Amino acid sequence: PIIDQLGYSPIWFGILFAVNMQVSFLSPPFGPAAFYLKGVAPPEVSLKDIFVSLLPFIAIQLVVLFALLFWPNLAMWLV
Repeated sequence: PIIDQLGYSPIWFGILFAVNMQVSFLSPPFGPAAFYLKGVAPPEVSLKDIFVSLLPFIAIQLVVLFALLFWPNLAMWLV
């Protein structure tokens, strides 16, 4: 109800929220996906190596997040 009262589309907000949560799934300090990868990686691969390797993916997700924020029609093209 708050999103409707503010004049935003609930669909757009839901997609924006989902993309934001996807970024948080990869990024430090928690980044559970990095710890899952550490569990299956060879012993010589450190957690730091994994987090550094995730940086390009986090950057891409942040670009998508900001694109959805500034151009809401990207999320609403089927509606």
